[in-house]
Amino acid sequence: MRWEGFVIFKETTKMRLTSISRATAEHYSWGTHCDGWHLVKDAALSVIEEQMPPASFEELHSHRSAQQFFFILSGEVIIELECEEIRLHAGEGLHIPPRVRHRMSNQSREAARFLVISQPPSHGDRVVEAPGT
Repeated sequence: MRWEGFVIFKETTKMRLTSISRATAEHYSWGTHCDGWHLVKDAALSVIEEQMPPASFEELHSHRSAQQFFFILSGEVIIELECEEIRLHAGEGLHIPPRVRHRMSNQSREAARFLVISQPPSHGDRVVEAPGT
């Protein structure tokens, strides 16, 4: 958009806008029996809905460039950050800056669903960390 006087003109694009859901999004598996759906897969932004079953976890890692925001839709998760644990419930979120070691686990008895918003996208930007380093 650009300002000209008091009127805003939108730049036109030839992009087709359409709704997206888990049923139509690209799916992938990760961690221990976890699922993800790419809701927005753009060169500058990634929005993913993910689901973790009970007793699931991921490995400790960081991202070189990507910052991430996790927002819990249902259930609860624990995010370990640099040896600190933060428990998140439905309706809560957490921002993780680049280069901060973290891992998520679901230690509850129900599946957890959440959004992962990454800027820039985190795929290909992941660095697996050895515990205790």
